[in-house]
Amino acid sequence: MNKFEAMKQAKDGLDILEDIPRFARAGFESVPEDDLERLKWAGIFHRKPTRPYFMMRIRFPSGIATTAQIRTVADIIATYGRSRADLTTRQQIEPRWLPIEAMPDVQEALAAVGLTSLQTGMDNIRGVVGCALAGLYAPELLDASPICREFQDLFVGDKAFTNLPRKFNVAITGCPDNCIDAESQDVALVPAIQEVAGVEVVGFNVLVGGKMGSGGFCIAQPLDAFVEPYEAARICKELVLIFRDFGPRETRSRARFAFLIEERGLAWVRDVAEQRMGHPLLPQGQDVRSTGHVDHVGVTRQRQDGLNAVGLVVPVGRVTAEQLRELARLADEYGRGEVRLSTEQNAVIPHVPDARLDAFLAEPLLQEWRPGADPSMRGLIACTGVEFCNLALIETKARALQVARALEGRLPPDRNLKIRWSGCPASCGNHHAADVGLQGKRVRLPDGRVVEAVTISTGGRTGPEARSAEVVMEDVLCDEHLPWVLERILCGAEVVA
Repeated sequence: MNKFEAMKQAKDGLDILEDIPRFARAGFESVPEDDLERLKWAGIFHRKPTRPYFMMRIRFPSGIATTAQIRTVADIIATYGRSRADLTTRQQIEPRWLPIEAMPDVQEALAAVGLTSLQTGMDNIRGVVGCALAGLYAPELLDASPICREFQDLFVGDKAFTNLPRKFNVAITGCPDNCIDAESQDVALVPAIQEVAGVEVVGFNVLVGGKMGSGGFCIAQPLDAFVEPYEAARICKELVLIFRDFGPRETRSRARFAFLIEERGLAWVRDVAEQRMGHPLLPQGQDVRSTGHVDHVGVTRQRQDGLNAVGLVVPVGRVTAEQLRELARLADEYGRGEVRLSTEQNAVIPHVPDARLDAFLAEPLLQEWRPGADPSMRGLIACTGVEFCNLALIETKARALQVARALEGRLPPDRNLKIRWSGCPASCGNHHAADVGLQGKRVRLPDGRVVEAVTISTGGRTGPEARSAEVVMEDVLCDEHLPWVLERILCGAEVVA
């Protein structure tokens, strides 16, 4: 039994909620080492680079937020978190620099606006992702955002879901344009059409066993199952519980749904799912996913007449309290009090009327978070890197911005590129699914110095033709020639090492 399994047997992770007020009164040094891990069940993360402060991960199913929620997060980081936070690839917000003494007040403030951080870390179902324009995007087959919320409500706070072998990622989308990297998820519901009793029904095909991280990109496989919307949340629930009951627990690096499927087979997973659903599953329907990728950046005409959704590029997802407050103000003044967060660390303000679009585009925040950003910046994703992460090997966000700015104006303007940085093999930047992926490492130079470097991969993608990026260069030093090397790769020129 590994130490994490022993820790979970000793005390359920959610029981840590009872201890937080005591820790807040007694201070950081009162928190036992095991409870520093258990705090992740409350969405509270100790990070060695910022000891004794904590990061918090806040859920937004399908990335949908109200302006009241955005202002609350802004108030929290302004009061306790040095005015800094990050938007994540799971449509969440991560405040940082939070002291343990503030946690009861922070939790109370979040609950007052319908937010929670529960179970966003360790062996739990992480943030439920969906299309950032769910319900607004004209090509979508159906609005899956209510299903994302329904599924989240099934497991948050329920101890039946707090002892999984490892983390579990779920995506539910009706968007055909591959905006959420569905094939990298443990379970993904993607839009499909099936004939039921002679009638065409819209719903979802079920994909299972995707993952990023160590060992590379495992592409989720079709379960040969179609579900209608009314059963969508339930099939996700049953697949999670299959993983809970049968998933491997001995070795953490292999304790993912993909390895259970490798061991037992897709047919076994489908048979057990049918038993638990209580009826046969329909075979997969017609897959309506396109082969392209849409990031929902820029101005998108909504399916609602006269309205627009405007996707803003938030450079590497880093935000301040002032920027979040301004985002909320713009969403109230020009929209309908709603903000969307994307899986590419960006923000969207929907419901902007045609008559006000030009005035909106001229607002100062949009000169920082540009809806018409250069290709070097538009598809840029970076994990937190050594600044905040225990595992990272290099600085990511600052380097990613530095390289992107060096490339501005030097790439073909019509290229919709995904350039993604991960500070280590864990692939929190999803670099395996990028046009250009950079994985951090350290290399020793002939003079004995150890410096930051990257392995560069190209050609990754998600969607029905998903494939993992392939390594094209290794040991590229971050401080020497990296913008030049990337420019040559992105423009198709020969690179001479």
